[in-house]
Amino acid sequence: MCGIVGYVGPDQALPILLEGLRRLEYRGYDSAGVAVVDGAVRVVKRAGKLSELEAALGDGERPIGQIGIGHTRWATHGGPTDQNAHPHLDCEGRVAVIHNGIIENFQALKDRLIKSGHRFSSETDTEVVAHLVEESSEGDLTEAVRAAVRQLTGAYALVILSSDEPGVIVGVKVSSPLIVGLGDGENLVASDIPAIMLRTSRFVPLAENRVVEVRADSVRITDLDGNEVAVEPMEVEWDLAAAEKSGYEDFMLKEIHEQPVAIRDALRGRFDGAARLVLDDLRMPEAQIEDVDKVFVVACGTAFHAGLVGKYAIEHWTRLPVEIEIASEFRYRDPVLDANTLTLGISQSGETIDTLEAIRHARHQQSHVIGITNTVGSSIAREADGVLYTRAGPEIGVAATKTFATQMVALHVLALYLAQVRGTMYPAEIAEYVDLLRALPEQVEQALNLEPQIRELAPRYREARDFFFIGRHTGYPSALEGALKLKEISYIHAEGFPAAELKHGPIALIEEGVPVVAVATECHVYPKILSNIQEVKARGAEVIAVATEGDDRIADLADEVLFVPRTHELLSPAVVTVPLQLLAYHIAKLRGCDVDQPRNLAKSVTVE
Repeated sequence: MCGIVGYVGPDQALPILLEGLRRLEYRGYDSAGVAVVDGAVRVVKRAGKLSELEAALGDGERPIGQIGIGHTRWATHGGPTDQNAHPHLDCEGRVAVIHNGIIENFQALKDRLIKSGHRFSSETDTEVVAHLVEESSEGDLTEAVRAAVRQLTGAYALVILSSDEPGVIVGVKVSSPLIVGLGDGENLVASDIPAIMLRTSRFVPLAENRVVEVRADSVRITDLDGNEVAVEPMEVEWDLAAAEKSGYEDFMLKEIHEQPVAIRDALRGRFDGAARLVLDDLRMPEAQIEDVDKVFVVACGTAFHAGLVGKYAIEHWTRLPVEIEIASEFRYRDPVLDANTLTLGISQSGETIDTLEAIRHARHQQSHVIGITNTVGSSIAREADGVLYTRAGPEIGVAATKTFATQMVALHVLALYLAQVRGTMYPAEIAEYVDLLRALPEQVEQALNLEPQIRELAPRYREARDFFFIGRHTGYPSALEGALKLKEISYIHAEGFPAAELKHGPIALIEEGVPVVAVATECHVYPKILSNIQEVKARGAEVIAVATEGDDRIADLADEVLFVPRTHELLSPAVVTVPLQLLAYHIAKLRGCDVDQPRNLAKSVTVE
């Protein structure tokens, strides 16, 4: 989950590294560091956010050189200290390494290296790589890196430089993301696109098990055995302004307000003039789709909640049975998959290691795999049989907002496409739902108008200890997502439940004044959710209801009502979650929390 950036070219490396790290800090902010070659390898690193590193560089002599690497860390092995911050050096201080992921066999390697006389200065798994490269560094740096990698077990991305070869950076991708930015007389390497956007719009996402040699005037990509491989550069479609706050106080608030545009982009080009769905990127013959007899959905966190919404839509529109599983558990329960199953892997970054391993397991079992991701060229996009891009643009805030909306829309589009191919809906029915999808951006815009009401409401709950979110049918995944947003950014304990499930134990926790957020929009189980609201009200709960405009019954039951536009129940979570996101945001701000970089979290989870 760490952020990686490297530069080699005609300009001073340090300012470019710091700007790249600033754009990657969402990937980890336990510590940060840089290494620049200035005759020798000069390293400066500090625990804490990037500002701590910048302060240290301001207080001392700044490294000068035209090649360097930088890192922002989310701690796995070893606490967030100066010593554990990256880059890490070999015994002689000639080799510097930065790393994203986990070296699973690092302890055995470290024990052997110590016996051989190597001296370690950190608790990290990363440092073993510097010493392994040192052991083989008499010749070519790239060959030394390959020799080191042959001894490693795990999922990782590595970037390495050496004072012995001051014109080259070597990168390795084994499961964790790594891209190469192609500039004019300069080149970069990074873990994510925002780090390269100031210097170039052309990039190459490294495929699995690739080694790259990056020089100012050339990029050479090989497999782990040294065989050169051809690559096709891609163009970044995002503009630089899209990665800035655009006048909003925080990235999260900006991204909440970007949801109408993101949904429009997610729908763009998916339909022909007759409202038939056109999904060329799926790369799956229609005959294979017709043979599918079961669907699996694998995802984590917010993407899992989107997957739940997708499950309801796929089952309703296609009559295919759908199982949904937390990706980290999927392959360990030995699910029954075959050539007639379809597995959907959902991940904003396309690099979520649990989801990536789940789809690899599915493919090993002969299942067809479709990836749903926001990131062009990501690992999931490359390894799946087909891909549906969500087109949300860069999301810098760690807590997912607009990517959740676009994941749900992508799943609705996919569900309608499956129904179209399998003939389970008439074209006129599909066209009706296409019209409903096209209406979503305007409905989300209307939901955003609730912000003044929510801002006034939030102070009542800033000191709450517990929150409960309840819903039924698609209101249930909405409740799960509302609870997740609140706990992620405000650090208030929050839980989401199917509303009727409260009676089976959790209602014991309801007492006078406990806030309960009820998703009570118009749907076929609306009378049921009203009964569930009455159950918590009878026990003293303070109820905030999200309800459909024109509902004249809900005000008698709830203490506060947030009215949203009338939306079809299968599509409603895209609208319903807007006030839930805003409620979490404004409570967190009142509590003084960092909403863009919540504690202990990182944007892209690339370690198991």
